[in-house]
Amino acid sequence: MRSDAREAAFKIIFAELFCENDGKFRETIIKQAKLTEEESEFARSLVSLTLEHREELTAEIDSRSTRYAGYRIYMADRAIMMIAIAEIRYIDGIPPVVSVSEAANLARKYSTERSADFVNGVLGGIINQ
Repeated sequence: MRSDAREAAFKIIFAELFCENDGKFRETIIKQAKLTEEESEFARSLVSLTLEHREELTAEIDSRSTRYAGYRIYMADRAIMMIAIAEIRYIDGIPPVVSVSEAANLARKYSTERSADFVNGVLGGIINQ
């Protein structure tokens, strides 16, 4: 399931927000998730696109979160939104509402009680522009 691939990508990107990791770390996370080869490639693609466009994604999140200064956004929420925006912008064939829904689900699982609503609101603003 792509949900599992997104979750693996989230774990990798979240860790990358704190320190740069090597390919071995990334592959360990993917292996632990027990993904199929197709799912593994999807996770790798998400990670690659997110890291490649990191500055652009960060700027978009900061410009859309009008009620919060960038430094106040939880790192888990930031990682989740970066992945979702990368998926929306750079991967064809996935409806944006699916990316937003998956991001909200990750926020429910890995962040605060109110994070899913925050992530949903920011990403909803991006896809509805």
